[in-house]
Amino acid sequence: MAPSLASRHILLSLAVLVILCTHSHAVRFFSHSLPSSDLVSDGLPEPSSDDNASFLRLPTASSFRFLRAAESKCEQTYGFLPCTTTVVGNLFLILVYGFLMYKAATYLSNGSELLLEILGPGIVGGLFLPILGALPDAMLILVSGLSGSKETAQDQVSVGMGLLAGSTVLLLTIIWGTCVIVGKCDIENSIALDSVDTRGFSLTGSGVSTDIWTSYAARIMIISVLPFVIVQLPQLLHSTSGRHLAVLIALVVSLLLLASYCFYQVFQPWIQRRKLEYVRHKHVILGFLRHLKQRALGRLLKENGEPDREVIGKLFHTIDDNGDGNLTHGELKALVIGIQFEEVDLDHDDAVKRIMNDFDTSRNQLVEKEEFINGVCRWLDRARGSRPASGDAGPHTVKFLSNFHMETKREHDLLDVSGQNEEVSEGVKNGKWTTVKALLFLLLGTIIAAAFADPLVDAVDNFSDATSIPAFFISFIALPLATNSSEAVSAIIFASRDKRQTASLTFSEIYGAVTMNNVLCLSVFLALVYVRGLTWDFSSEVLVILVVCIVMGALGSFRTCFPLWTSIIAILLYPFSLALVYVLDYVFGWS
Repeated sequence: MAPSLASRHILLSLAVLVILCTHSHAVRFFSHSLPSSDLVSDGLPEPSSDDNASFLRLPTASSFRFLRAAESKCEQTYGFLPCTTTVVGNLFLILVYGFLMYKAATYLSNGSELLLEILGPGIVGGLFLPILGALPDAMLILVSGLSGSKETAQDQVSVGMGLLAGSTVLLLTIIWGTCVIVGKCDIENSIALDSVDTRGFSLTGSGVSTDIWTSYAARIMIISVLPFVIVQLPQLLHSTSGRHLAVLIALVVSLLLLASYCFYQVFQPWIQRRKLEYVRHKHVILGFLRHLKQRALGRLLKENGEPDREVIGKLFHTIDDNGDGNLTHGELKALVIGIQFEEVDLDHDDAVKRIMNDFDTSRNQLVEKEEFINGVCRWLDRARGSRPASGDAGPHTVKFLSNFHMETKREHDLLDVSGQNEEVSEGVKNGKWTTVKALLFLLLGTIIAAAFADPLVDAVDNFSDATSIPAFFISFIALPLATNSSEAVSAIIFASRDKRQTASLTFSEIYGAVTMNNVLCLSVFLALVYVRGLTWDFSSEVLVILVVCIVMGALGSFRTCFPLWTSIIAILLYPFSLALVYVLDYVFGWS
């Protein structure tokens, strides 16, 4: 039987009510706060504000949108990832997404190491590996400025700046200081003795030492802060018109520094080999002159400190076995076969080759008497630094050879020749599978970093809204732990081996990571600010980066020995940096 008309109206009313309830439970009331345009007119004049009469107001579609926005402000990333407006919920999401970014950094690190084993340094070690190491940070910085409108990007870009500053400060303070503590050895004559740790936590007698390459890395790191100085110039000059131009100039300089740094890393192995060759050559000179001094019938130097050519000529005749007036390769090898070249593994053929190259100016593969005398005189002048001597020539010969020996030993220690000699080049087994494995690690790490960078930035921003804690401080403290934790753990473990070689590699990697932050990550940040027309207002953050980089860079540039007290300075810089940003932003109003 067909329902009656009244029944139809009841059913229709219930259906409308159900639809309204399922659409949004928050609209089942009569609003007294909607705009006058949303009211149902009864044909009478608009009531005054002090009129207490009640009017029926029906919600419109725009009202529904307004009420839904008031209920929840979070938006699902990619339309399906979870989001929340609660403190605990966002903290949980930060931990989950942070762990995923940590895994991404770990995969990238493992893939890079495998690739380095296969292809070695140069293009791979100098170009791709530093960029891959900074990729997670660069991804997070990129998405922090791409999200939503310009206003949203301006708000979220502080997350990127917090990550950039936090990563730099964490690496150069907590991690740097911890590496000194776990890698400490006894210090003698400004050199840490490998695997000797008997002085406990002596602030001056215990610590680590590094090679000269580490000092070069620290100096490069200082140079890399130049774009920060450029972009801050309009703020220092209180100029608003030149800020956009300053961002563009800083971006260009940052990209040029990035390219220069990559080229330096590519050619650094060649530079190292050249310098190591130089040190080996000095060892040959020292051993050869000492041997001649022992065989000399008289003194090598005259009373006035000049080389005694007559004595050197007599030495030539004692070496020239067949008396033909020329020294052959065999005769020179017989001379040097008894020489002990200290601290460096040189075979005698290599030593003879170096002597021939320096002495045989006619290039006839023979060393004539005049060539021998001139060659020995040149080496004597080089060993004594071409400084005139006075007094007895015999003791002076011993003195300048001793000084030359100490200088060569010092250079040997700074270049860490022993560490270079310990490196054994072994073929990688199953090279094809190792290559595939490395590429899979790199691909997986890149995908994870790209996929979860945006959700992590959103979670940090939502957590900031829920707690009223500035997003900068959250990203400054939390995000570097996610993106740099694998790098930090491996650095600390590596430094704990208590050797100068491992300490040098550890601190070089720290300086290199900061340099990539200052050029690659900053380039991404500056590009976002310039392209989207954002306001550069990060004076306090930039000051913190400059202070930490310059202080720790200067410490690493002019020292190769770091006693335990230097770790205290480094670690204390971390809370100082946080306090400095807070005071400048919230006491002096820099932000």
